[in-house]
Amino acid sequence: MSQTPEQASTRIEFLYLSEPDMIEAGVTDIARCIDVMDETLVLLADEDYRMAGQNANSHGAMISFPAQPRFDSMPTDGPDRRFMAMPAYLGGRFRNTGVKWYGSNAENRKKGLPRSIHTFTLNDTDTGAPLAIMSGNLLSAYRTGAVPGVGVKHFAKEDATSLGVIGPGVMGRTLVEAVMALRPGIKTIKVKGRSQGSTDSFIEWVTQTYPSVTEVYRVETDAEATRDSDIVIAATTTDAAGSSAFPYFKKEDIKPGALLLLPAAARFDDDFLSEDNTRLVLDYHGLYDAWAEEYGDEAYQILGIPGCHWNGLVEKGQLDASKLDQIGDISAGRTPARRNEDEIILYSVGGMPVEDVAWATEVYDNARAKGLGQNLLLWDEPAIK
Repeated sequence: MSQTPEQASTRIEFLYLSEPDMIEAGVTDIARCIDVMDETLVLLADEDYRMAGQNANSHGAMISFPAQPRFDSMPTDGPDRRFMAMPAYLGGRFRNTGVKWYGSNAENRKKGLPRSIHTFTLNDTDTGAPLAIMSGNLLSAYRTGAVPGVGVKHFAKEDATSLGVIGPGVMGRTLVEAVMALRPGIKTIKVKGRSQGSTDSFIEWVTQTYPSVTEVYRVETDAEATRDSDIVIAATTTDAAGSSAFPYFKKEDIKPGALLLLPAAARFDDDFLSEDNTRLVLDYHGLYDAWAEEYGDEAYQILGIPGCHWNGLVEKGQLDASKLDQIGDISAGRTPARRNEDEIILYSVGGMPVEDVAWATEVYDNARAKGLGQNLLLWDEPAIK
C-alpha cells in the first residue's frame, strides 16, 4: 500500500561521516576554512546567532569530576578530564544548529588516542531532526586554526618572513597551517615547547610539510620565540599555577608591527596594553562577558585567554572600553584593520561553537555533493508522536 505524502514526510534519515569521509569532504582545507570563519565572525558581530545560556553567549556545559569521588565507580579528576557539550545556532546562509560533544582525558595519550575525542551533530533548525553525525576532531582542530587565521588575513604584514611558535601541539600545527596558507613568504620558524620530544616532532613536521621554510629550530624561552618575529603563536594550555605560569610577553621582546595570535594562555604588562600603539582585538565581545558571568574574577586565571583579562580591566575602569576591537567589525569594514606599520596587534581567540556549526555545514554540503558518508535511518514513522 502506498504512503500518503503526510506519512512519507515522517521518514528521517541522517548522514554519518567518518573521519576519512570528512577529509575527502575538505575538512582540512585551511584556506577555505579561514574564509568561512571570516564570514562567521561577521555574523557574530551582527548578532545573527545563538549559543547556550540565558545570555546566548555561553561556551557550553561541562562535566568535571571531584578530586576524591564518594563512589568507587566515579572517575577521579585529572589533567583535561572532562566531558563537554557546545551547542549553537548560526544564521546567515548557514541557518543551521548543532552541538559538539567531546570527552577529554590526558591519559588517552598512553593508549595512542587524542586527548579529546569529538563528535558533531548538525540539526535541521526548524524540525530539530539530525542532518548529520560526523567525526569532530579535525572539524574542531581546523576551525581552531582558522579563527586566528582571520587575524593573519587582516593584520599580518604581506612581507612577513618570521614566525614564533610557543606550544607545538595540535593547535600549534593548525595555526601554522593557517599562517602558511596566507603568508607563504615565511622563511624562519622558531619553536618553544615544553618537552624535547614534542618540539622535535613539530620541527620534523614543519620541515617535511613546508620545504620553503629555510630555518626551523628550537629555542629555550618565550622571549627568543617572540624576538624579531613578524607573527607569534601562543598555543600553550593553562597551568594550575595561574597567570604567573602563563607565557609572558615583554614589550621589548615584541617586534614593532608584529601580530600575536592568542588562542591560549598568555600574559602582558597592563601598561603595555594601554599604550596607543598596542591594538587589542577580540574574536567576539559576548564570549568574554559570558565567561565573566560564569567564572567571575577568576575567568582569566582559569581559562588563560588574554581577552578575559582585558575584559576584567575594562570592568574595573583600568582600561578604556574603546581599546577592545571586535574582529567581525573589522571583517565587515566597519572598523579599520592595521592603522600603521608599527602597530602591535594582540588578537585574543576563545573559540565558539558557532564556528563548528559553520564549518560543519560547509563540510556537510561538500559531502552531500560528492556522495560521501552513509545514510542512516532514524525512523520511517515515529513510534510516539
